[in-house]
Order: sequence, then structure tokens, then C-alpha cells
Amino acid sequence: MAIATSAFQDDPDALVILERFLPYRLNVLASLSSNALAQIYAERFGLSIPAWRVIATLGQYEYRTARDIAAHGVMHKSTISRAVSALEKRGLVGRRPNPADRREELLALTEKGAAVYTALAPQALAFERQLLSVLEPGEQRVLAALMDKLTTKARALAPDEEGRA
Repeated sequence: MAIATSAFQDDPDALVILERFLPYRLNVLASLSSNALAQIYAERFGLSIPAWRVIATLGQYEYRTARDIAAHGVMHKSTISRAVSALEKRGLVGRRPNPADRREELLALTEKGAAVYTALAPQALAFERQLLSVLEPGEQRVLAALMDKLTTKARALAPDEEGRA
């Protein structure tokens, strides 16, 4: 079997070097930080990453639809639905009809779910502070502004549910 040689080998600027490729680097950072944070809420509260995102979103916004939570967390609606079902079985999330759209339900934290959020939020914020501690305050502000710009641009480039950019 012959090994194909790439025309790109003659032009190093045409190579994708993963360690310098921004989407790859952002994904690695997101995965590492998410997995490290997951240790806190998995060990202490038995929550998966999607379940934590549901709890955090409902803790922030009080009530939302599964579609809202999926869009907010840039996660697939089926992933959110499974997480909501598991949280509902544990008595952490409740549902009620959405008066604006009878096809959807509004989700909210139960008293027990709110207690989990209240216990977890300070730990999540402490984790964030620890992660950001390698940056000076000015660098933290610049990073936040740059992430906002990149997120806005990425949302504009990403296809919506119908596949349009």
C-alpha cells in the first residue's frame, strides 16, 4: 500500500497544526475545564454535565423550556430532555404547562433542586476563580471581551437547526 504524500507538505502554512488551531484549542480548554468542574458536581451531587447545565440555567433564569436550555447551552435538545427526565425522577426539576405554547412545558427547579443549585453555585464560582487565577485582572477582562467577540462570530457562522448559516 502506497502512502500518499500531500501537496500541503511543501507549504507549511497550508497545514492544520492542531496545537495552534483555534477551534481545537478552544475545544481542548472547554473539555478540560468542563471535566475538572464535573468532578465537583458529579462527586458531590451525582450530576452529569448536561444535568448541571440544566440546574445552572434554571438557577439563573428560574424557568425555561427544554428548547431554551438547549439553545442557551448549545446542546442537543435530546441531551437536555434526558437530563431533565433524570432530574425530574430525582425530584430536582418540575414541569408545568407553558401558557404561551401548549406544545411545550416550562421547567423549574423544585425546592430540592434549588438547594442543590445554592450549594453548587459557590463551588462553581470558586472553580472559575481558581482557573482564572493565572491571569491578571486586566487579562481576565480582555479574555472576557475576546470570548464575547468570538462567540458572537461563531454563532453567526454556525448553521441553525435548518442547516442555514
